[in-house]
This record gives sequence, structure tokens and C-alpha cells, in this order.
Amino acid sequence: MQPLLPSLSAAALYALAGLYQAQRLHTRQAPNKRLLLGLGMLALFAHLLSLPGHLLSQDGLALDFFNAASLIAACIILMGVVTCVTQPLENLLVLLYPIGLLAVLSAQFIPGGKLVVVQEDAGLLLHILLSIMAYGLLSIAMLQSLLLLVQDRQLKNKHPSGLIRNFPPLQTMEKLLFAMLWCGWLLLSAALASGWVFVDDLLAQHLAHKTVFSLLAWLVFAVLLWGRHQLGWRGSKAIRLTLAGFTLLMLAYFGSKLVREFILPL
Repeated sequence: MQPLLPSLSAAALYALAGLYQAQRLHTRQAPNKRLLLGLGMLALFAHLLSLPGHLLSQDGLALDFFNAASLIAACIILMGVVTCVTQPLENLLVLLYPIGLLAVLSAQFIPGGKLVVVQEDAGLLLHILLSIMAYGLLSIAMLQSLLLLVQDRQLKNKHPSGLIRNFPPLQTMEKLLFAMLWCGWLLLSAALASGWVFVDDLLAQHLAHKTVFSLLAWLVFAVLLWGRHQLGWRGSKAIRLTLAGFTLLMLAYFGSKLVREFILPL
């Protein structure tokens, strides 16, 4: 299937869902959860239909910068929508739907850099899958930490916006954040372990910086989770460490891809 039609359909549905949620929040009214999730699921379905046309090539998986971003965005939105079915986290979607919109349009219309083809080896594909899942869940945790930061500041200033008025209690938001961090950290641990087993040379020149940044991110999240369990860390300290860990993880993947494909493509 040609990816143009599903890409445009996904973009339109993401935009529709995002505008609907933004309008409801602007008027300080909670959006209809079924409608919001239904639009998101339709957009995600179209997004997933577009991915094979971008990713599959005769030589393997074409994981250049924008294709990889689209794949990860779809994974993040899938996790977000599934989580919203059982948890009061639909306010995260106000950030996730625009990400999906930008990612699917970028993959369709912006030329990638140096083509990166990954051979379809089972062990390597497992490593990639675990890495994408870890990145997706920790991305949602990062967005949750940003919303938690806004919520905390507005509650302290006693001027909650329409967005904040529809949030769960601060304590609930914090518990959900650490639940995501635990799951994301465990997936990141599994991704690093699988890389050690299945990648031939994890410290090769084009993987060394990715490995180092990933290990640093793993360490930051480990310290944060230890501090939460042993010292009761919360609030601004937890948010800062979450953002620091995610920044390292983003540099590990997208930073290295940006350099390899666009800045130093040799």
C-alpha cells in the first residue's frame, strides 16, 4: 500500500482530535473521553497503515531519521491511548496527538538523510523492539512530568487553568509517573541487555555514543527510582531527574541519528 493516503488520513484525524481537545480545555470543559480516544484510535490505525510503506525495503528495515521518528511516535501514542483506557491520563493526549501529526507528515514529505537499513535478524529486531518500547514509555513519563510541573506551579499560585482543572489529584499524577518510570526503566534494562547479546559490536564507532548516552540515561533513572524508594524523592527533584534522563535518552537515539544522517553522513 502507498503510504500517502493513510499518512494524510492520520494527520487529519490527529489534527481533529487535538483541536477538539484543545477547544474543550479552552472552555474549561472535560472532553468526551470516548470521542477523544475514538478519534485517536482511528488516527493511530491510519498511522500504522502508513508505516510499512515507509519502513519496508528490499534490503530490510529503512530506519532513517524521520521513519524512525514516525515509528516511535506511533508506539508512544499506542501506549498513551491504551493507558488512557484504564487511567485518568487523557490530558496527555493534548501533547501526544500533535506529536503524531508532525511525525507522520515528516515521514511522508521530508526527505530523510543517509538511508539506514537494518537487516531482519531476529535478535536484532528484538533489541530494536525493546528499545522503541522503552523510549516510548519513558517519553510518556517525560510528558507526564511536564504536566506535573505545570500542575504543581499553578496550584501553588492558585490560578489553575482549564487544563489543570481536569487533572487528577497531584498525588495520583505522581504515582502514575513513577509507575511509568519503573516500567520504562525495566524495558530499557532489557533493551541494553539484548543489545549486549545480539549486537555484534556494541562499542563500534557508530554505536559507541549511543551506548554511552543510553547507559547514562539508565543510571539517572536508576538513581531516581532508588531515591524515590529510599528517600521519598518527589516534586521538582523527581521532575528534573526525569527530564535529565529523557534528554540523555533522546541524545542516544535521535542525537546520534541526526549526526550520522545529516551532519556527518559518511
